[in-house]
Amino acid sequence: MIVNTISQRIGAAYDATASTFTVWAPFRRQVDLILQPPFSADPVSPAIHPMEKEETGYWKIRLPAAPGTKYWYRLDGTAAYPDPASFSQPEGVQGPSELVDSKDFSWNDDGWKGLPLCNMIIYEIHTGSFSNSHDFEGILQRLDYFVELGINALELMPLGQFPGDRNWGYDGVFPFAVHSSYGGMREFQKLVNAAHAKGIAILVDVVYNHFGPEGNHLAHYGPYFTDKYHTPWGNAINFDDAWSDGVRNYFLQNARMWLEDYHVDGLRLDAVHAIKDLSASHFILQLKEEALEIERKTGRKKELIAEIDLNDPRYINPPEKGGYGLDGQWIDEFHHALHSLLTGERNAYYEDFGEMDHLEKAFRNTYVYNGIYSPHRKRTFGGKADNNPYSQFVVFAQNHDQIGNRATGDRLTATLSLEQLKLAAATVLLSPYTPLLFMGEEYGEKNPFPFFVSFTDPALVEVVQKGRKAEFPGFAADREIPDPQAEATFQQAILSWNYHDHFHSTLYQFYRFLIVFRKTRPAMQGRTRDSMIVYPAKEKTLCLERKIFTDQIIIYLNFSGQESLHNNLQDSTLHKLFDSASEEWSGPASAALTEIGPGGLITLSPYSALVFEKNNK
Repeated sequence: MIVNTISQRIGAAYDATASTFTVWAPFRRQVDLILQPPFSADPVSPAIHPMEKEETGYWKIRLPAAPGTKYWYRLDGTAAYPDPASFSQPEGVQGPSELVDSKDFSWNDDGWKGLPLCNMIIYEIHTGSFSNSHDFEGILQRLDYFVELGINALELMPLGQFPGDRNWGYDGVFPFAVHSSYGGMREFQKLVNAAHAKGIAILVDVVYNHFGPEGNHLAHYGPYFTDKYHTPWGNAINFDDAWSDGVRNYFLQNARMWLEDYHVDGLRLDAVHAIKDLSASHFILQLKEEALEIERKTGRKKELIAEIDLNDPRYINPPEKGGYGLDGQWIDEFHHALHSLLTGERNAYYEDFGEMDHLEKAFRNTYVYNGIYSPHRKRTFGGKADNNPYSQFVVFAQNHDQIGNRATGDRLTATLSLEQLKLAAATVLLSPYTPLLFMGEEYGEKNPFPFFVSFTDPALVEVVQKGRKAEFPGFAADREIPDPQAEATFQQAILSWNYHDHFHSTLYQFYRFLIVFRKTRPAMQGRTRDSMIVYPAKEKTLCLERKIFTDQIIIYLNFSGQESLHNNLQDSTLHKLFDSASEEWSGPASAALTEIGPGGLITLSPYSALVFEKNNK
């Protein structure tokens, strides 16, 4: 008899008559459910209930228990631990799990059908530092702001319970438990419900490649890890070794929780290249099949977007072409090409970039390193994505990684001028790719976003502090690496929301204008490879032509600090639509004429974006 261990619900599920507790612990001889007072019969002593083991290694018990019940699992009559699939950890990662009723919520988003990735304008948020309340309510209060700006998708950095109350979220150890200090499950449901009412999709960043070091009890329960592979965080999660069915089910059920139970519109999958799986059916393919099943069941679009440190289209190609079927991926190389041109940085992975032809290739081929030699990697790297539509790739000028993994977490506003910041915005938002903004970018937030944690283990804190310093050897003597454990490091990351003075207001209005232009201009809707022509770069200027039917626009991006002169090579007159250097955007004044005939001279101001429409009459 072949036993299917997949699609086994786990955790504690409440209903009106009783609650069912399910935990996977295949090697344990005995598992007991321990209910804490006052939910045990004895007001002082805990109630101990032996669980029954199924052939597949799942232990179950059904008994009367109300929401708010605190519980543990005792393994083989010795130590007791929280539920690895806990939906609530109100006392932190070392405390008991809490029974909650996820169905006790009145959803009113029946008319919401989700958004396809190609139409998204994504805004990445760290919940804790987004507002002074450090919670979901702080985001909910800004929903009208997002509508005004034109944002239609919020991507929240990982929400699973992590140690303490300050963390990026990638040190989470309870992926099913929405972090208590953010507001927990109920406040998250309120945010999703309210966002959908405003026409805004919610994406959640999930971490299926590793667990944090503090409060990680999974190894006590079963073979969640394997020593077949190693990752930057230690032993890899067991996706293809013995007993991996139970591990795969753990993450599939987590995805189902977000996408179905909590009405989330998509998942951003952290570092999928660290998911080591050589089985015939890769976990990522299975995850996509799960998402498609939920799509069919709910009638709502569910998007899966991967972060991949591989220029490998296999992850986003359809299964019939040998792919895993993901809807899209973050494309770091677009960022690197753009960042190095704007800042002049050539250190670390930026040594592979810095020339105009890198950005040209990022527009034409998406993967800059697509089977060519990478000086940084010291090897030939990458495949080709020329047959994949632009909409499958998420691009950005800034995100949490590219800011926070710098020594001090400094944003582009720390070094770039207003003209350069506008050019960065135009490069992203005028592209055919799916754009992502990092919170505060749209108004030029100057507060940094450094790396921060709040571990409780002194030895672990010391390791993290030393590791952070070692990551940036030879850093400027007059500046210190922010202590990731210090509360002050977190405090400086909180958004100032200072966007009313002239500098910040100008940038905000510029972003808002570009987003409206992107959404409403017909030529900006093209996502196929034949909807854009990338002309060879001339010096530090890139020219793009975007077209849909008869609507054709010409985009010039000048990355030089000097004026740049070009001839109109089109056989049509060009009519200027906008120039980032114009006085309207607090620029030095547009140097380009309003109408330029064939062969006419086009003058680009330093660090500017200039857009024309072709007059074919």
